[in-house]
Order: sequence, then C-alpha cells, then structure tokens
Amino acid sequence: MVVGNDEGQSSFIAAVLKKEGYEVVLVSDSRQAIARAESTNPDVFIFDLEMEPPDGFQLCRMLRAHRSFRYAPILIVTALDPTDSKIVAIGAEANDYLVKPFSAKSLLFKVRDLSQGFSEPEIS
Repeated sequence: MVVGNDEGQSSFIAAVLKKEGYEVVLVSDSRQAIARAESTNPDVFIFDLEMEPPDGFQLCRMLRAHRSFRYAPILIVTALDPTDSKIVAIGAEANDYLVKPFSAKSLLFKVRDLSQGFSEPEIS
C-alpha cells in the first residue's frame, strides 16, 4: 500500500512496483489508509512523513496500535538528510526508510527486503 498526497511520488512508486509484479493499492488520503488496509491487507506500507493529517508519524502509530498491522513492514520516504532519517524512522516506529530522491532500484531493494523478511512474532 502506497499512501500519499504527492501524486507524482505515489505514481512513481506504484509504477516501479507494478513493473516488478507487485499488486499496488494507492491511497491519496491518509485518513482512509486504515480502512483501506483492513479491506486489502497489504504486505508492506510505504508513505512519506509529510502528509495531510494524519501525517506519517501519526499513521505509523495508528498502524502499530491496530492489531492486524502491529508488525506490518513500514517503509518511510523522507526528504530529511540521511543523518536524521534513521532517527525519524525509528521515532515513527517504521522498519526502514528511503531518502528522497531515490532510485527505482533502491525502492525495489527495500520493498523486497521488507516483504521477504516479514513474519509475525510467535506468541507463546
């Protein structure tokens, strides 16, 4: 699932992923992300921190508070410099981040890594 109000960025991400065979759900309004996620059950979430409310920080926290998405992989796309990006991603409870501008190759690497390495923790 790609969430964002930057149509150019969202379209780029969707095109790259679709070309590699991924099914992409685009959501342009972050307020609708949870409802759409409940109906589509995405494998990976990709979004920017800077969105209309709820912003990326809030959306991360909302996903982490939701039972179905507590452990879902989240990839943050940010314009912050690399020094701050990791701190921001961790603070937002994301799994990884990409600094803008980024290449299609970098995006695919991150998405493959997140989707292949994902498994919910065992509850004993």
